[in-house]
Amino acid sequence: MKKEQTRTSFKSRWGFILASVGSAVGMANVWGFPNKMGSNGGGAFLLIYLLFIFLFSYVGLPAEFAIGRWSHTGTLGSYENAWRSRNEKLAPAGRALGWLPLAGSLCIAIGYSIIVAYVLKAFVDSASGLLMQVNTSEWFESFSMTDFSVVPFHIIIIGTLLTLLLGASSIEKSNKIMMPLFFLIFVVLAVRVALLPGSASGYEFMFIPRWEALKDPTVWITAMGQAFFSLSVTGSGMIAYGSYLDRKEDVIAVSRHTAIFDTIAALVAALVIIPACFSYDVSVDAGPSLLFITLPSILQDIPLGQIFAIILYAAMIFAGVSSLQNMFEAVAESLLHRFPKLRRTVALGIICVICLGAGIGMEAITRWGTWMDLVSIYIIPIGATLGAISWFWIMKKNDLFAAINEGGRKPRGKLWYFLGRYLYVPISIILCVIALAMKVAF
Repeated sequence: MKKEQTRTSFKSRWGFILASVGSAVGMANVWGFPNKMGSNGGGAFLLIYLLFIFLFSYVGLPAEFAIGRWSHTGTLGSYENAWRSRNEKLAPAGRALGWLPLAGSLCIAIGYSIIVAYVLKAFVDSASGLLMQVNTSEWFESFSMTDFSVVPFHIIIIGTLLTLLLGASSIEKSNKIMMPLFFLIFVVLAVRVALLPGSASGYEFMFIPRWEALKDPTVWITAMGQAFFSLSVTGSGMIAYGSYLDRKEDVIAVSRHTAIFDTIAALVAALVIIPACFSYDVSVDAGPSLLFITLPSILQDIPLGQIFAIILYAAMIFAGVSSLQNMFEAVAESLLHRFPKLRRTVALGIICVICLGAGIGMEAITRWGTWMDLVSIYIIPIGATLGAISWFWIMKKNDLFAAINEGGRKPRGKLWYFLGRYLYVPISIILCVIALAMKVAF
C-alpha cells in the first residue's frame, strides 16, 4: 500500500473560494476574454459565453471539486478511483487516462508563465517610466521577437511558485491578498476608462448582440474554450483543489461563488480594455499585442498614465501567479500521489525546471499567443471532456451522487445528473470534434 502524503487543507470556505477564483482569474480574463469578445461578435459572444459559464459552473466545476474531495487526492488518483468504482479492473485505465489532462495542465503552465513574464517586464518598465516614453510597437518587438529576452523575468515568475511549498495553506494565504487587490485595481481602472470620451461605443459593442454572429460555429467553439479556461475546468486543476476541501462544505455553493467572481473579473477586465479601445479608435481584436502595444499607448495619453500602468500590470501579475499556482499544484499533487517517497520540494523543483526549460525553448521556436490559443481551444476542452466522461459515464451513479452531495444543503439529483450526462458531455464532445475538424481542414 502506498504511503499517504502529509496533506494540508483550506482553513475556511472563503479561503477556498478565493484560491479557486485565483485559479480561474488570470490571463484568460484580462487578456483572453476581451480579446475573444472583440473578435467574436461582442454582445453575441457574451451571451454564448455566459450560457457555457452557467452550464460548466452548475455541472462541471462542482463535479471536479467533488471528485477530488471524494478521492482525497488529485488528478491521477481521482481518475483511477472513478474508473475503479465501475470495476476494479478498470482502475489502471483510469490512472493512464488521468495523465492526459495532467499533461494539459503542464502545457498550459508552460505558455502561461511566458505571458506572465512579459507582464512582469511591462510592470518593471512602467515603474521605471520607460514604457511611458517609447514607441510601444517597437518596445514590444524589442523583446517579443528576440530570443531569450525575458528569461530573467521568466525565472522570477517561476520562482514565485515556491509559495506552493506549504500546499493548501500557502495557496490560501497568498490568494487572500492577491484576489482582493486584483478586483480593487480593476474597478479603479474601469471607473477611469468610463470617463474617457467615446467609451460609450465600447459598452454598446459589449452589451448589444450582433445576432448574425450566432451562426458562426467558431464563435461557439471559442466561447466554450474560453469558459472552460476561465473557470479552470480542465479535468485536472480544480480536482487538486477539491482534494483539500473540507467534507462539510457544499461544493455547489463554492462553485457558484467561484463562477460569479470569475465572471465579474472577466467583465471588469473587458470594461477596462474594450471601451478604452473604442475611445482611442484601436482594434478590439488585436490579440496578444492588446496588452503590450494598444494599452500602453492609451496609458501614455491619459493623465497619471504611469500610475495606472503600474496598477494594471501589478494586478495582472497577481492574476497570473494565482492561476499558475493551480496548474503547478495539480501536477505536484499527482506526482506526490504516484511517487509517495518524493518530497514536495523535489516535485516542485522538477516542475519548475520542466516549465522553465520548455518555456525558454518555446521563446526561441514559437510565440506564446499561438500556443495559448491552441491550449484554450483544444487542450483544455479535451481535458475537461475526458473528465466529464469519466464522472458521468464511467463512475457509478451512486458514488457520484455521494461525492457531489457530501456536505450539501440542497442535494443534487436526477436533473443535475441528466444535464451532466446528456447535455454537458455531448456538447463538449461535439464542439471538441468540430474544433479539431476545423483545425485539420484549415
